[in-house]
Amino acid sequence: MYLFVINSGSSSIKYQLFRWPAEQPVCSGLVERIGLPEASITHNVFTSDAGPVIRRSLPLPDHEAGLREVVGLLTDPTEGVLHDPREIEVVGHRVVHGGEAFAATALITPAVKAEIKRLFSLAPLHNPANYLGIEVAENLFPQARQVAVFDTAFHQTLPPRAFRYALPASFYTEFGIRAYGFHGTSHQYVAAQAAAYLGNPAAKIITIHLGNGCSMAAVLGANRWIPAWVLGRLVAW
Repeated sequence: MYLFVINSGSSSIKYQLFRWPAEQPVCSGLVERIGLPEASITHNVFTSDAGPVIRRSLPLPDHEAGLREVVGLLTDPTEGVLHDPREIEVVGHRVVHGGEAFAATALITPAVKAEIKRLFSLAPLHNPANYLGIEVAENLFPQARQVAVFDTAFHQTLPPRAFRYALPASFYTEFGIRAYGFHGTSHQYVAAQAAAYLGNPAAKIITIHLGNGCSMAAVLGANRWIPAWVLGRLVAW
């Protein structure tokens, strides 16, 4: 079974193709500068001899045009890894903000899409692009199941004393202003790997995500955790 994983940004698409149950990708790539006069695609095919790296510069007016080029690379007669895009059975989408509605990965339905759209105001630079990626993938892979993985889901075990700010209650109840936590997929993976390395699923672990955005989390045991920046507040309590 083939799984296609997409991270759709405002002007980019990152992707990887997996053949389940293998954990190593079959290929991966990056589409950049979507909507600008000259966009680019970098496509890596992983084979026993390291495989080719394909680079293209071309105009891509929107995300659908970019993803159609990727489908063409996946099914290319010479360098492609698929005979038909219908071989892809699952498309996974990284979605930044799931609010309080999603504490786990979700099969994308009209109701799930509506909730992602409702949360645009909480992640205006990310959720609209993630939503667009879902709609494009639904058009290009209508036979596949579409699945959303939320960055904020991992942090939904936060207790109210950790996620509430010292602000009027109406700010939270009316506008949803609270700490949600981000980069959850990264923190979840790093914490699990560290616990496995230590041979201790109950270990207390601090995970650090460093990139264009940075965050820290303190993991208490298997699934209990709080962001490190609120530790001081909890100690005070």
